[in-house]
Order: sequence, then structure tokens, then C-alpha cells
Amino acid sequence: MRKSPVTGAGLGLRRGLLPELSSMDDTAVDFMEVAPENWIGVGGRFGRQFYALSERFPLVCHGLSLSIGSPAALDYQFLKDLKIFLDRFAIDCYTEHLSYCSDDKGHLYDLMPMPFTAEAASYVAGRIREVQDVLERRIGIENVSYYAAPGQALSELDFINAVLREADCDLLLDVNNIYVNSINHGYDALEFLHGLDGERAVYIHIAGHYVEAEDLRVDTHGSAVIEPVWALLDAAYQRWGVLPTLLERDFNFPPLSELLVEIERIRHSQLTHGAGNVATG
Repeated sequence: MRKSPVTGAGLGLRRGLLPELSSMDDTAVDFMEVAPENWIGVGGRFGRQFYALSERFPLVCHGLSLSIGSPAALDYQFLKDLKIFLDRFAIDCYTEHLSYCSDDKGHLYDLMPMPFTAEAASYVAGRIREVQDVLERRIGIENVSYYAAPGQALSELDFINAVLREADCDLLLDVNNIYVNSINHGYDALEFLHGLDGERAVYIHIAGHYVEAEDLRVDTHGSAVIEPVWALLDAAYQRWGVLPTLLERDFNFPPLSELLVEIERIRHSQLTHGAGNVATG
């Protein structure tokens, strides 16, 4: 099991939550996750609030625009700025989506699915290795939600594991994405979870989603976590030990007190599965 730089239960640091996050107790959460693109170069009031929170809570980074699967060249200026940001705030854990969001014309403002092929797996693995060399640290790749699978030759599971193996990188395990994809693409979520190379997981994402139809779920991060997703979190702890877990909420924010109830449920699950079974290395 890969060593994680954080422990316990975390919450995403979103600007819409800044006033409440800034005033909450230091024991309310164990760590916070930030999208570096939203904070690199930010000054003024927001910059001061961010810096104050970085002094109080350990940070991990989950990126939005690396576009690791893109046909376009890597953005080396962004990687340079990212490395400075990670070093400045002593952030050891940086993760991104196993997808792409740009081409030669610019950003597409959505996470696009990669073709599940051996060629694509080798291509993206090479780019991940290059990013790790530039940043001088391992990175983690998240299993993403998707709604179409163009050119599919491998299963989603085989594709993810091939990328992890060829890149020799870490995994950000998203249990909500497993559940969403299992409904949308008709597979068994628990079987998929057990088939992942979870020994590479550095931490877990859990979130809510939107029910569009009986056979269609949309990964929104805009609602409370549902029971089948909580069950997958328990299953992940049973399979690989207690991992740090981050509650994602990106919009439609309830009062912070409601989010902290979900944080406490994560902590309760972690305690139930045993502090002595924490996966740290």
C-alpha cells in the first residue's frame, strides 16, 4: 500500500465554502483538498484566506486541467507553476483525472473519456511518467466517471490497471465514480472495486451524484452521499485497510454542519474498520 501524506477524513476547499471553512474548528476535518488551478497566483483576500487554511490543515491537490490523455502536448508552463505551488505549500500528494480536457485548439471545459485500448494506455502512461519527472514526485490518477466508451478494446478495469502498471503511478480511488459507472455501463460495482490495483491507492474520494433516470447517473458532486456508495467505501476499507477519505462537494452547498455530519460518518467507518488497520505504507 502506498504511503499517504494525510490521514483521516477530509473536505474539498471550495471558494463557496471559504467563510465557513475559515471559522470552523481545527478538529472538524483532518485535511483539505484543493484544485491548484484555482489557487495558483491568487492574492488579495482569497489568497490570505487560503494561506491561513494551509497553515491550519494538511493539503492535497487534485487537478482539473493537466489533460493527461490529450493528443496535445503537455503544458510545461503549467507544470512549472504547479511545481512551484506544490513546493511552496509543502504538498506531497498531487492527483489528476484519467481523462483529457483539451486538444490543439484549447480547453474543452469537460472531462472527456479516453479510448480503452492498449495503445492509449501506453500513451497516457508515458505522459504520466513525464509529469512525474518534471514535478519530481509521484502522482495519482483517479478512476473517472464517463458516459461513452469510444473505440473500446479493453474493459475499463483492465485499462485503468494497465495505466497504473505501465506508469508506475498511484491511484486516487473514487468509490462514487465506480457506483455511477456500474449503473451507466451495467457492471458489478463490488467486483470492479476488488479488481482494481488498490495497493496503489493513496486516498479515496466519496461524493453524491444526480439520478437522471433508472439507468443513468450523473457525477455532479452536488448532493449527499447515498447508501450504496457508503457501502462501497466500507468495502474498500475491508479490502485494503483504512485509507484517508475526502468528501467532495463542488456546488449546491448545504450548511457546513451538514457536510461535517458526512465527515463524521467517514470517521465512524474508519474507526469501525480499525485504527490498527490503517493503510500507511
